[in-house]
Amino acid sequence: MISRRGFLGATAAAVSYGALPAMAQQQPIRVGMLTIKSGALAAGGRQMEDGFRLFLRERGDRVAGRPVEFIVADTGGQPALAKTRAQELVQRSGVQVVVGPVAAFEALAINDYLQEAEVPFLCCSAAAEDLTQRRLNPWFVRTSSTSAQPCHPLGDYVARELKYKKIVAIADDFAFGQEQTSGFQRTFEAAGGTLVKKLWAPLNVADYGSYISQIGEPDAVFAAFAGANGLRFLRQYSEYGLKGKIPLIGSMTTVDEGVLHSMGDEAIGIISAGWYSAALPGEANARFVAALRKQTGVDPGFYSEGAYSAGLALEAALKVVDGKIEDKQAFMNALRKVDIKDDPRGPWRLDAYGNPIENIYIRKTERRDGRLMNTVIKTYENVSQFWTYKPEAFLAAPVYSRGEPTKL
Repeated sequence: MISRRGFLGATAAAVSYGALPAMAQQQPIRVGMLTIKSGALAAGGRQMEDGFRLFLRERGDRVAGRPVEFIVADTGGQPALAKTRAQELVQRSGVQVVVGPVAAFEALAINDYLQEAEVPFLCCSAAAEDLTQRRLNPWFVRTSSTSAQPCHPLGDYVARELKYKKIVAIADDFAFGQEQTSGFQRTFEAAGGTLVKKLWAPLNVADYGSYISQIGEPDAVFAAFAGANGLRFLRQYSEYGLKGKIPLIGSMTTVDEGVLHSMGDEAIGIISAGWYSAALPGEANARFVAALRKQTGVDPGFYSEGAYSAGLALEAALKVVDGKIEDKQAFMNALRKVDIKDDPRGPWRLDAYGNPIENIYIRKTERRDGRLMNTVIKTYENVSQFWTYKPEAFLAAPVYSRGEPTKL
């Protein structure tokens, strides 16, 4: 289903952009968003939409002097439907840029189509590694991270500073969970640790008991979940009596603020890593958190902040081209060069592959003033998707997957 929320200024007859630029400037910029409204990833889809709508509302629904028409399409979390919705946004709704989608498998399903159609693709959530590595699309940029990008410093931190030697991993069995686990494994083992077992849970699994029973007695468990799956896993982990016995290390989305508000004491003490925390200091983040708390009642996290960042990138590029998004190549050139200083998450810029170089925060889940939050205990500045490796060497290896860097 595609829904419209129009922010339209003065109307005018359709004219050639080249012939009457002044009138064309009164036409709305059409932004399409691919989101998920049902299933395990629906919470992330709603938050992604909330973040972008906040960006628009703060600017009076105008960017670079032009009104914005925001069109939202529900993919249902299905790759084939994601491609259909992308085609509808472009061919029927005439969108000039696509924002989203939520999941890696959706982004992989639509990337070739958007490249062929030469439609700017502003990816604010889906973290599939190869989209900014081996399968480059000149019309693609990302405002979140690759799957493994936060997990590289986390693996290093866990081995060197927490001194854990043996870890069991459990993750969602799709590209996001697999790539996060592989990135963590690579740096954890490079720093002297061993990932002794990998457990893969289907995305829509209801009961994690059979997986929890296989954990054994490692020094800690690395958990990589998306959407509401982290909530369910942590509750069952505690119910099985492992809370307090075997420490949990989490990927960014396992204890994302979008679901953290529904968790209890089972989340306290979890060490995680990510490019955002609602507890970050600074005026920009304070305003952002207050606005989304007022709007949704909960703190913003991965999905809402990534979408808000997409808005900031869109705005920065449009200012460079004086709002003339119709000049697609000039707009895309500007988009690939954005350097954002005032983002709630901290500064970031795009690398030559269209992926952010950004701060990664090591976080600890704590309860403060009656609210669970991810307090920042260490910052790794200017982290690349390639970690400390040279891009050429990194890209010469296979993409992270269930069996890479090693099969267990």
